[in-house]
This record gives sequence, structure tokens and C-alpha cells, in this order.
Amino acid sequence: MFDIILFDLDNTLLDFNWAERNALLHTLPSLGIEPSEAVIRRYSELNLAQWKLLELGKLTREEVKLRRYKLLFEEIGSDASPHEAVKIYESYLCQGHCFLPDAEDILKTLCSSRQLYLVTNGTSAVQKGRIESAGLSRYFRDFFISEEIGYNKPFKEYFDYCFSHIPNFQKESCVIVGDSLSSDIKGGKNAGIQTVWFNPALSQPDFDIQPDYEIHALKELLTIL
Repeated sequence: MFDIILFDLDNTLLDFNWAERNALLHTLPSLGIEPSEAVIRRYSELNLAQWKLLELGKLTREEVKLRRYKLLFEEIGSDASPHEAVKIYESYLCQGHCFLPDAEDILKTLCSSRQLYLVTNGTSAVQKGRIESAGLSRYFRDFFISEEIGYNKPFKEYFDYCFSHIPNFQKESCVIVGDSLSSDIKGGKNAGIQTVWFNPALSQPDFDIQPDYEIHALKELLTIL
């Protein structure tokens, strides 16, 4: 039985795509940019690519935050300030939340019998705002935010820190649940714990990163646990 469950936050429990779009709909007009579907979609693509580079250790967090806007503004011919964009964007991103289907029900079901911990690569101020908005403190024993730790998923050092702050931790009792193969699943493998890939979009697997389990809806998690 898995007594310790590490949950990723974005697009595992909370709908990050919703939060991102909402923040962009406020940020772009304030910089004189029309928030068209094409621009929002391109930002999302650039943003994801920069976070992948962070996971590989090729960019710092601050470089990620600025570079996604620098690249976007260059593409669309805008002279807007990436620094100002980050400031405005994060002020909106930390507000509000949208649970993914079954997410809150799963947390309510598990929190009384299992030790739940949140593991996220997100920015500290942003994630704390979203955690508070969603009322997640009632379900989780602790939150491990990479910016505060100094290491990111999937690096082993990140998980070593988490494990050292979980009372009576045993690897054989721990599982990580997340939507990212490159961050959550690879990280769990690096750390020597079991992994559950949350894959609602039925994405094609990366054969270099093999999860122990795959689910397409969060409620399927109960059959594994």
C-alpha cells in the first residue's frame, strides 16, 4: 500500500491552462497587445518549451520567466517589456483556481487515510496564491515548492529534500502522481519511488521514461492505491 502520495499541482490537480489563459487575457491588453487565440497559443508553446529547458538544467527560473516573453514579443513585433509582462502576469496567475475533474473529491477521499504532499516546480509566490485560493492546506501535510528548495523536479536533490522533510519516510510506501513524464515521472524514477502518469489527453508515451502506472482520469487512482 502507498501511504505517502506526492501530487503534482499544475494540470494534475488544478487546471493550469485555465489559469494561464485568464492571466494572459489581463496581461497582454495592459501591454498594448491583442490577446488573440494565436498569440495565447504561441505563448503557451514557448512557455512550455522554456520550462522543459529548466527541467534539463539549461535555464534558470528567472531566465524562463523572461525568455518566454522576450521570444513572444520578438515574434509578434512588440516592444513591450518582458520584465513588466512577468510582473503583471504573475499578479493575475496567483489569483483564483480551477480544479480538474475529480481532483477535489480524490483529495477529500485520500487525506484522512494517506499522507499527501504537494510537489511543484512553480514559482513560490504564484503557487502559494493558488494553493490558498483552492484551500489545499486542508488536504496536504506539506508543500514542496522548487523555488524555495533550490532544486527542481526531476533532479534527485529535489526529492532528497522532500524525503528528508517527511516523517518516517520509506520509499516503498511512496508514489508520485503527475502529468509530466519529463518532470514528475522521470523525477520519481530518479528518486527510486513508484510513479503514476496522469494522462487525460491520451498522449503518446516517451519510451525512454516508463511510468509504473498510467491513468486517464484521477478517479482511476483509487484502483491503484
